[in-house]
Amino acid sequence: MKWLVLIHIMSSIIGIGPTYFGHILFRKRQQVGELRRSLELFQILNFFPKIGGTIAVLSGLLLVWLGGWSFVTFWIIASLILYIAIQVVAVGLLGPITAKLQKELNSPKLSTEQEIPRESILLLAKANGLYYTASALGVILFILMIIKP
Repeated sequence: MKWLVLIHIMSSIIGIGPTYFGHILFRKRQQVGELRRSLELFQILNFFPKIGGTIAVLSGLLLVWLGGWSFVTFWIIASLILYIAIQVVAVGLLGPITAKLQKELNSPKLSTEQEIPRESILLLAKANGLYYTASALGVILFILMIIKP
């Protein structure tokens, strides 16, 4: 059971941790080339929430089942809802925005040293807002895991 707890905690950190890098990657004061590179890094970092998050959910469900807890316990339900909300924000909402942003930035009209166009700045602001939302939900999720009964 201790190994399962360790796997659950580590996969949770690895799964949600990269969410906090989005604030650095999607900072406003970048040139086109820097933001292009940030979007490439974003795609690489997205690998971790997909794998780590899946392992965290599966190991968490296994812990509930083996630990004799009930799925009607508040912190378990709240944790699952928060995790699903993070996935919806990070994958469902943020993914299409970053894809559109990347498409705009890959325009041959833009040089790497050029300032980010206004349309792209608006998309960048939306992406940042979603990252802050996912980060806040992640903090709440970690708090629930720490103070659970």
